[in-house]
This record gives sequence, structure tokens and C-alpha cells, in this order.
Amino acid sequence: MGGGDKIFDPLPGAREKPALAFSVEVLEGSPHVDAIVLVVSADRVSRCKTLAGERGWSKVAAVWPGGDRRQDSVAAGLSRLPDAEWVVVHDGARPFLTAELLVRGLRAARQTGAAAAVVPVTDTIKSVDPDGFSAGTLDRESLRSVQTPQVFRRDLLVEAHAHADGIFTDDAAMVEGVGGRVRLFDGTRDNIKLTTPEDYAVAGAILARRVATAGGA
Repeated sequence: MGGGDKIFDPLPGAREKPALAFSVEVLEGSPHVDAIVLVVSADRVSRCKTLAGERGWSKVAAVWPGGDRRQDSVAAGLSRLPDAEWVVVHDGARPFLTAELLVRGLRAARQTGAAAAVVPVTDTIKSVDPDGFSAGTLDRESLRSVQTPQVFRRDLLVEAHAHADGIFTDDAAMVEGVGGRVRLFDGTRDNIKLTTPEDYAVAGAILARRVATAGGA
């Protein structure tokens, strides 16, 4: 990101509202969410606490330092979460969470105790051999791109973390590792993850469209 901090930087057209605030404030406004734990790098804990206070995030139960790996950060967040039957894991770098998406995830998770947002793959996907040649074309009809939110019964997610062996890029894979079945539900194309500077341009366009649709709100 060229030295920037993607969750604390404002989106284009958002004035001083940082990217993190968009998803947190959806959670703040949801009647289905009782408590929020924000997990950030150790050197951003103080800044995040200040932001939470400035924006009046009353549901934030803790702001806690994460670990070296994604799974370490989620485990850290779980350790600070008050009593709860269900846990929603969401990337702070995905600012376009919606109340509808959250509800879809909670409903889907009730079937098996675990659910993940996904969107269909639109590109042709090839597997690659060690020499950089194509090893075949995968059937994209059976492929999905995984997003967050991911929703879990808390005891199932805790068990998955306790038995995690290796590095996992998402919690759904960890739950699958202990024999859990993950129900997939429809995510949205707007639910992008801010990873590169180009993503901010896309986010700005999404935000502008949403503001225009809402009549300038």
C-alpha cells in the first residue's frame, strides 16, 4: 500500500471516515450483534481505541493485538470475546459489509454451525505445474471465490483453532479440517477486499454509486 494503512485510510469520497468504520458501523447497527472485538497490529491498538471512542462504538468490547498469521489474530479475538453462541469473522479491509449479508450468513450457519460468503468465479482458472506451464483448466462452475463474513458456532470455531495444524487462509478451511461442513451463501461483488492502491479506486466508485442511489445520504 505504499506505506499507507488500509483500514485506517479514508475511502475516496468518504471525507475523514476510515475504511474500518464502514463495516464496524454495520455491526454496531445490527440487532444480531452484541459485542465486537477489533484485532489489529500491536502498533495500531492505541490508534484503534481512539477511533472507537471518537466514533462512539459502544459494542466494542476490546481492541486487541493480532498475531503473525491470520489464524493467530482470530484466536486472539476469540480469547477476548464475551460469552456468545455465534461468532462472525469479518475482514476490516472489506468495507462494504451490509446488514443483509450479515443476516444471510447467520441464517446459513444455523444449518451446520459454519457458513462462508462466496461469489462465483468468472475468470477461466488454470492450474500451473512447477515449471510455469498450464497443467489444465479447472471447471469454474464448481469454483467459488471466498469472502467474509464467515459465521460459526463458537464452540466449533474454538475446536478448529485448537486442532489447527498448518497455515490457513480462512477460518472455514480450519473448520473443514476438523470435519465440519461449511454452508456457502451468496456474497456480493461489492464486498471487495482492499489490498492494492487500485482497490481504493474501485472502492471509491462503489461508494459514489451507493451515495447516489441513496439520494446523497
